[in-house]
Amino acid sequence: MNIVLMGLPGAGKGTQAERIVKEFHIPHISTGDMFRAAVKEQTPLGVEAKRYMDSGQLVPDEVTIGIVKERLSKADCENGFLLDGFPRTVPQAEALEKTLNELSKDIDHVVHIDVDKAKLLVRLTGRRICKQCGATFHVEFNPPAADNVCDACGGELYQRADDNAETVGTRLEVNIAQSAPLLAFYEQRGLLRNIDGDREINIVFEELATILRSKHI
Repeated sequence: MNIVLMGLPGAGKGTQAERIVKEFHIPHISTGDMFRAAVKEQTPLGVEAKRYMDSGQLVPDEVTIGIVKERLSKADCENGFLLDGFPRTVPQAEALEKTLNELSKDIDHVVHIDVDKAKLLVRLTGRRICKQCGATFHVEFNPPAADNVCDACGGELYQRADDNAETVGTRLEVNIAQSAPLLAFYEQRGLLRNIDGDREINIVFEELATILRSKHI
């Protein structure tokens, strides 16, 4: 089973990815993990990617897709994979399609965990972190017993600068604009599975798992 996982920051991709991997026994492959592995193994493409990263440049698509192909060719992907964070653009999706054809593989499902922007703002701006021990809380979903005081060590809680409403809102808008053409691309191919992520985690996973167990919708 070959899956591409999509969703805005805060939609719950990480949580659902863990459950998918455990339930279906396939590797969770993120862009960062692929780059780190290629660099560590010093593959030719890994060395080239590191050169771009060290100079603060974006790694070109041809290098990225080459690293993706190397990763998807490994033995642990024989029975499927979960791609997370790639593709991000339509050209990357087209390149992935071509690469999978070369590997005699196909994408079975593109799972999009959909949550309204306003609700994501609440999720993402409510996080509070302990200055002393690093414990994480949420003002709505996991509040401390006493305001701004860590349950674990009594330290002061704070909001990260990049968790404020303006920064988070901008980040979400950028992600929405970037993902829209990609969602349309996969919808045209009949691969897109939209799942309402604004529900209890177990309920979201139950629907997701039901979809994944059926190759054709």
